[in-house]
Amino acid sequence: MWIPTEHEKYGVVLASFRGTVQHGLPLEIGDTVQILEKCEGWYRGFILKNPNVKGIFPSSYIHLKNAHVKNKGQFETVIPVEDSVITEMTSTLRDWGAMWKQLYVKNEGDLFHRLWHVMNEILDLRRQVLVGHLTHDRMRDVKQHITARLDWGNEQLGLDLVPRREFSMVDPDEISVTELYRLMEHRHRKKETPAPASTHHLFVHMKSLMSANLGEELEVFFHIYDGRENRPLSERFFVRLNKSGLPKSPEKTERQCTLFVDLGSSDLRKDVYIVVHIIRIGRMGAGEKKNLCSVQYRRPFGCAVVSIADLLTADSKDDHLLKVYACNTESEWHQIHENIIKKANSRYNLSGSNTGLAVALQLLHGDIEQLRREYMVLFTRGVSITRKLGFSDVIMPGEMRNDLYVTLEKGEFEKGGKSVARNVEITVYVLDIDGQILKSHVAAGSGEPGADEYHSLVLYHNNSPRWAEQIKLPIPVDMFRGSHVRFEFRHCSTKDKGEKKLFGYSFVPLMQEDGRTLPDGTHELIIHKCEENTNLADCSRYLKQPFSKANLPSNNQTLKGTKESFWITSFLCSTKLTQNGDMLDLLKWRAHPERINDSLSKLKEIDGSEIVKFLQDTLDTLFGILDESSQRYGLKVFDSLVHIINLLQDSKFQHFKPVMDTYIESHFAGALSYRDLIKVLKWYVDRIVDAEHQDHIQQVLKATEYIFKYIIQSRRLFSLATGGQNEEEFRVCIHELFMSIRFFLSQENKGTSPVAQTQAVFLRTFPLVYGELLKIFTVREVAGFVRETLGSLPTTVHADCPLEAVKLQCIAKTVESQLYINPESRCILLPVVLRVLQAHMQEQRDLVMCARILTSMLSLIKKEENGTAVSVKEEPVVSEEVELIVESLLGVLLRTILEISNRPQPAGPTMRLQFQDVTGEFVACLLALLRQMSDRHYQQLLQAFSSKDNLRDFLLQIFTVFRILIRPEMFPKDWTVMRLVTNNVIITTVLYLSDALRKNFLNDKFDYKVWDSYFYLSVIFINQPCLQLESFSPSKRKKILEKYGDMRVMMGCEIFSMWQNLGEHKLNFIPAMIGPFLEVTLVPQPDLRNVMIPIFHDMMDWEQRRSGNFKQVEAKLIDKLDSLMSEGKGDETYRELFNSIIPLFGPYPSLLKKIERETWRESGISLIATVTRLMERLLDYRDCMKLGEVDGKKIGCTVSLLNFYKTELNKEEMYIRYIHKLYDLHLKAQNYTEASYTLLLYDELLEWSDRPLREFLNYPMQSEWQRKEYLHLTIVQNFDRGKCWENGIILCRELADQYESYYDYRNLSKMRMMEASLYDKIMDQQRLEPEFFRVGFYGKKFPFFLRNKEFVCRGHDYERLEAFQQRMLNEFPHAIAMQHVNQPDQTIYQAEAQYLQIYAVTPIPESQDVLQRDGVPDNIKSFYKFNHIWRFRYDRPFHKGTKDKENEFKSLWVERTTLTLVQSLPGISRWFEVDKRELVEVSPLENAIEVIENKNLQLRTLITQCQSRQMQNINPLTMCLNGVIDAAVNGGLARYQEAFFVKDYVMNHPEDGEKIGRLRELMFEQAHILEYGLAVHEKFVPQDMRPLHKKLVDQFHLMKSSLGIQEFPAYVRASPVHFTNGSPRTCRNSVPNIISPDGGRGVTRRSYPAVNRYSSSSLSSQASNEVSNITGQSESSDEVFNMQLLFSSHLQPSPSTSSLSSNHSASPNVTSSAPSSARGSPQMAEKHKHSRENACLSPRERPVSAIFPNPMDPAQRAPSHQIGDTTLPRSDPNLSAPDKAGSSAKNMRSQSPVSASRSPQKTTVPPFTPSPTECQSASLVSNSPVLSGSYSSGISSLSRCSVSEASGTELPAGDHPPHPLPPPTTLPNSVSSSSDEPIRRENKTPPPYSVYERNNPRRPVPLPHSLSIPPQTDPPALPPKPHQLRTGSMKLDGTADPRVPRPRPLPRKVSQL
Repeated sequence: MWIPTEHEKYGVVLASFRGTVQHGLPLEIGDTVQILEKCEGWYRGFILKNPNVKGIFPSSYIHLKNAHVKNKGQFETVIPVEDSVITEMTSTLRDWGAMWKQLYVKNEGDLFHRLWHVMNEILDLRRQVLVGHLTHDRMRDVKQHITARLDWGNEQLGLDLVPRREFSMVDPDEISVTELYRLMEHRHRKKETPAPASTHHLFVHMKSLMSANLGEELEVFFHIYDGRENRPLSERFFVRLNKSGLPKSPEKTERQCTLFVDLGSSDLRKDVYIVVHIIRIGRMGAGEKKNLCSVQYRRPFGCAVVSIADLLTADSKDDHLLKVYACNTESEWHQIHENIIKKANSRYNLSGSNTGLAVALQLLHGDIEQLRREYMVLFTRGVSITRKLGFSDVIMPGEMRNDLYVTLEKGEFEKGGKSVARNVEITVYVLDIDGQILKSHVAAGSGEPGADEYHSLVLYHNNSPRWAEQIKLPIPVDMFRGSHVRFEFRHCSTKDKGEKKLFGYSFVPLMQEDGRTLPDGTHELIIHKCEENTNLADCSRYLKQPFSKANLPSNNQTLKGTKESFWITSFLCSTKLTQNGDMLDLLKWRAHPERINDSLSKLKEIDGSEIVKFLQDTLDTLFGILDESSQRYGLKVFDSLVHIINLLQDSKFQHFKPVMDTYIESHFAGALSYRDLIKVLKWYVDRIVDAEHQDHIQQVLKATEYIFKYIIQSRRLFSLATGGQNEEEFRVCIHELFMSIRFFLSQENKGTSPVAQTQAVFLRTFPLVYGELLKIFTVREVAGFVRETLGSLPTTVHADCPLEAVKLQCIAKTVESQLYINPESRCILLPVVLRVLQAHMQEQRDLVMCARILTSMLSLIKKEENGTAVSVKEEPVVSEEVELIVESLLGVLLRTILEISNRPQPAGPTMRLQFQDVTGEFVACLLALLRQMSDRHYQQLLQAFSSKDNLRDFLLQIFTVFRILIRPEMFPKDWTVMRLVTNNVIITTVLYLSDALRKNFLNDKFDYKVWDSYFYLSVIFINQPCLQLESFSPSKRKKILEKYGDMRVMMGCEIFSMWQNLGEHKLNFIPAMIGPFLEVTLVPQPDLRNVMIPIFHDMMDWEQRRSGNFKQVEAKLIDKLDSLMSEGKGDETYRELFNSIIPLFGPYPSLLKKIERETWRESGISLIATVTRLMERLLDYRDCMKLGEVDGKKIGCTVSLLNFYKTELNKEEMYIRYIHKLYDLHLKAQNYTEASYTLLLYDELLEWSDRPLREFLNYPMQSEWQRKEYLHLTIVQNFDRGKCWENGIILCRELADQYESYYDYRNLSKMRMMEASLYDKIMDQQRLEPEFFRVGFYGKKFPFFLRNKEFVCRGHDYERLEAFQQRMLNEFPHAIAMQHVNQPDQTIYQAEAQYLQIYAVTPIPESQDVLQRDGVPDNIKSFYKFNHIWRFRYDRPFHKGTKDKENEFKSLWVERTTLTLVQSLPGISRWFEVDKRELVEVSPLENAIEVIENKNLQLRTLITQCQSRQMQNINPLTMCLNGVIDAAVNGGLARYQEAFFVKDYVMNHPEDGEKIGRLRELMFEQAHILEYGLAVHEKFVPQDMRPLHKKLVDQFHLMKSSLGIQEFPAYVRASPVHFTNGSPRTCRNSVPNIISPDGGRGVTRRSYPAVNRYSSSSLSSQASNEVSNITGQSESSDEVFNMQLLFSSHLQPSPSTSSLSSNHSASPNVTSSAPSSARGSPQMAEKHKHSRENACLSPRERPVSAIFPNPMDPAQRAPSHQIGDTTLPRSDPNLSAPDKAGSSAKNMRSQSPVSASRSPQKTTVPPFTPSPTECQSASLVSNSPVLSGSYSSGISSLSRCSVSEASGTELPAGDHPPHPLPPPTTLPNSVSSSSDEPIRRENKTPPPYSVYERNNPRRPVPLPHSLSIPPQTDPPALPPKPHQLRTGSMKLDGTADPRVPRPRPLPRKVSQL
């Protein structure tokens, strides 16, 4: 049986449990579980990180831990009873764990690794804490370390700041809000700006000396040197090096590492240096040979200097290599470092080019104890301490130091009978009072232990040596008296024995008779002669002699006159000994009573450090004097005491205050002193008002605190001694003293007067007295003193008086004092405090201090309320205090917060910080106050308002303040704890105030402003980021819900309740509140939505009643939805919301059901549907916009939204906004063409009018004409960048027309030039031909605008299928690429996944007329091939029926899919949705025809390119010929013969007779092309490929024979190139003109002004001539044959043929060829050139007299008409009868020649570039240079399926009519060629895209392409060829294009945009 657990509540999982039993709960090792029930070895409970899943698990798997249970029962929470730091560590590490993995996913490697190290470190520290073996101090350090690491990680990961006190997390409910704010701010500040350390230390590690000329041991001395004052700042650090230059004792690190301690901030200057002196120990001369002399000397070696400032910038612990310098002359040695610093180069030089000192230097900051903790290794390993000379900036009591520093400065010696100067060495000894040498008390420096003696440097042959060597004598204090230092002078001989001979000595005693030590400074010592060491054995002999020349008796002239002297400088640094006689006199006052007065006067002149050394003795002395003779010395003793007290205020000595406190508590014995002290103090206070000089009095008042301490302690001692005698007398004295104080405080003075300054001084120290008074007086008495004293201050003080600020500071200290903490005293002091505070806050003065006071007051109240010590009787006291504060300060506090928030923030970071602090502190005070308020307080507050207006103002004020508190910038972003507390207070207060709102401002008293403010506050409250629990981690969410619940739902319920109360006043909030309430429904909280959504029904219902519709509601909903999304609502934190927002109005049946019951249900349901669809799009849009780079998804999404606004919502402003967003996206992605089309949408909405437009987006205020002009220019510029020049030309023309109409010829000229430049670019620049890809997006995981739709996409430049596929997979990383091209089934459509189906498709151009027209250059054609494409094709081969293994062509069918788009490409997007798909099957025969046609086209193109020398390399032609001939020989064409020419096939498929004929014709044509191709190939083939050519010729003959071709049929011989447009190719040459592949022979004819050398059909004419040359036929027979062919076309049906401009694409491996410069270079003589080029023209173009009469030969004009009337094209299955006639006529008309005068025979005019929009007359057409060989990249081989690029007007297979239609007998009248102008006018080509159909009064312009519709997808049975419709498309009479675009749906209502 399951029993609820009593004690087993919490545990940790010891081993993983799979949970395989019924109801089992799977557990992972380390999980924490909460246990609910137990049963026979099993527990039931849940894992804390997932409390929703409950189950059972074995009890043996759980380690139980002690826990504390809150809210016992169903909703109990368990808190483990363990160290709070451990709990925090555990939960934090869990949170970090998940985020740490995400860092890896996001590729943030650096933070990933750093966090990993920190997590390991924390785990290690956690182990140490759990084990519990740490000492108290170590535990504290570990916890500090842990919390620092936790804070660092939280900051790095963007988690919340944790408020802590003593390393433990603080529960915000258990402390006051003001205290919480302080803690948060303290932690925030600590994080922001660590306080700069005032103490610094320099770590030095001596590594080695590198030098070539070593070989002797070295001594290295480091010290810190002040270059400004030229003195050392520290003692020396001493390292011994061996002969290799390495430390002598490497195992003892303290001998090579040191810490120069206690450097002040002032020492880190540029002119403070580290100076290194290096001394060698060895022979006298560095280069001396070794001799018998074994004596060693200390000799100078070198010096190095580095500035400390360099270390501040260098990386920590950098190794430095210091240059070592030597002095030029040894006598300069003492100042070499100064010379180096001054850069006196002449006095020193480098001691060796490769000499360097390797040292590690590092500056450390903080006090020494802190360093011991942080750099533990440093201290445990061993480091010597090198002290400063003198005390540090702050002297600590208890610091023991007694160091005497002696510097051997210089000496003056006589020669001593020698010819050369001496080599002097000094030996230093310290001797005690008994004359014994003190062992180990002479130190050369730190780092090495002290020695018995010290040997100085030896300077070679120098009688005036200057050593400047400092030694340290650490002599104990008790040995100082009687000790002396002896200096022995020896001459060091350089002779054989090298002995050191004594010649004199000096000495100096360390202490004088009176107890003073040797004074600091330089001493000139007497050198006493002595040559025997024995003479020095008894020191008592020489100690009687004088030691210094300064204190020689005047009669001793012999010693005074001697020249020999020795100078030393001494400096004592002692905490026990003094050199000051005045100090000693004072301390020995009893010995010399007559000197007391003098000593007391001199006390002020004594250095502070001397006084603090003897602080206790000095104080004892003063009180001793006072006790003995108070009358005589009372005032002087008092002044001396004041001096000492004020001395301790100095920062240098402030640490001695505790010493004085201890003295007062433990050592002070002046039981009678209080009387004198009170008397003197009162005497001073009484003199204040009259005194002229206030300085001394101010000094007295500064010391008030300690004077009172002495008074009170003295009185207590007296009471103890006497049993409390004279108590009343004492009280009277104190009362009198306070009366004097109150009198002097009540004086009104100007702020700058001395008395006012004295008042300020007293007020600063007064609060420090409270604690002392409490030791004798009761709390109420002291509070009375304080109240009366503070109350005596003058109230009418000027605002700018500095006393006011001081008064406030005094109040602040009072509130923070021990006195105020007591509730008894609080009720006395509170009114005074509140009065002062209110006055200051109302005038907005000293707000920082006001905030501080208020903070302290409120934090005390909280403490009292929560503290256990609060008794029942004190509770009303607290309540009364709150009441008082609310009454006095709530209103003024609200006003203050409002004013501060609305002020402009002051400049400067410090000011701004202070400013923010004040706001934050006042906010915390307000929150604390509101949190203290109970029901009673709220009732009293609301009843206190005298009128409704006052209440209204209060409510408006508090709601506004709450809105300010909710602002994100109110607190730093990681202060979530503070924000939650704020929100909790706000919602509690709002619940109280909403009652007041209902009672006072409804019905007839309704006040819109208050209600609006209330609703607005509620909405922004709910939308705060810190309340969006969904975005938090589960543990954080759980904590918040446990503590506060979901505050959004509470506020939502309150909104609903208040809304219901409004009644008919609801109309006031429609539509204003729709947006805000909609924002609330966007919050992903189901309960909140359930509450809020019915309000929309209510709004719709009330609006319906008022207006009969709810258009307003709908408009507002739509506008607000868009703005909410564009604000980024739902950024990541709202992920969940956006998965479920689509059913915002759907899944809650209440709303729909309500609407369905209404009379207006249809419009209501329609509104809901519209809004839902808009939401879908907006959410997709925002999702896409979150991504980084611009991709198709973003653009597609924007297009979808833009179209929705235009078509469904008709929201013009939104539509235009999204046009510009899309435009920006295109520019960013460099889609310039698409950007132009997009901007065109806005351009089309504007007219050429002068209507003014308002400022909008980035457009200034301007007229509509100006904006349209600007748009035109921008669009042209983008079309230019996108190489879509043809489109730019249209806009140029439209602009030019406008300029012309305004006679703006300057701009007209520019526009024409721009237009001309675009024409040039069309002809001169190469354009890449894009590929097109069909993409299917299948599956429910795609965004709405893509889901289960197919699109065609225009690829990027050079982008092939594989690259495109990869790009799409990168954009949709979760998508699966489908490997087949079949349409997917429903399972794929409905799958919860993403499937991409991608394959290439071929465009079907619309502008067939341009493409099929010969003579149009390829660079012009290329535009029409790939622009304005509505339809695309994809072919898939398959076998139908049984597959013949011998010949697979018999059953090879092609499934042809044609896709029609909703808009043509390119357009406003790179991809458009497929609107319609058609599927036809192409039979094997038709497929064979297409394959051969395509191959023939490819061959012709390659041959043309080869002939025109556009190919640099002949290989493509070689490969193509080889491929065709080889395939044919191996059965290629033969397979077709076997398949389709056999009797069985002909019998079974009688309907294919015509097609079989067509196939045969194509095969013969191919053979003929090949023959011609071989002839061309032979001419250009290089020598090394001749064998291959021969093989090809042989194989070709085999192929011919296999086809059964002995001689070509006549029609094939005439022209291997088939007829364009179905017209017969008539031979137009009446003059014989034979050109062989070797070219050049021809009959001279008149020359045409321009050349079409590379016309797309030039191959046909050349081929026919070439072949006639090869086969030996004459031109006349050719001509006759052509004539026969013309007439035979009437009689015999013939399949349609294909020319070079045919519909079918060439092989994809053939690319565009040579640039324009290669195309038009005239190199041949005119006459030869013309004849050759004329031969290159196609038969239809040649100016042959048979068709076109020669202008020079009038006789030929008649036949021209005759032939024109009687010739007819061959039957084209796609032409109807009238169209055929038109076709013939138009072809002839377009070729009609110009008159002779217009085309001179010879001209130097360069070729004229034709307009892409106007076809010129015949001679001009033939002139245009052509870039031939531009192919589509469609697929033409069987493997890639035969894909053609032809028009969409071609018929499906099998639709060819069986018989041609009979030809008409006459041509239309308009065909007459006698007039040129009408022809030019009628023959205008349409614009390059049927884009603009503008209502232009000057000229009809086509409609914008971006808004046009696809062509009719079901064509008529016999549609005309596109080029035959061409002239009709732009006729002036307005004849409509058969593809009339649908009108623009958007009405023209551009009001002000």
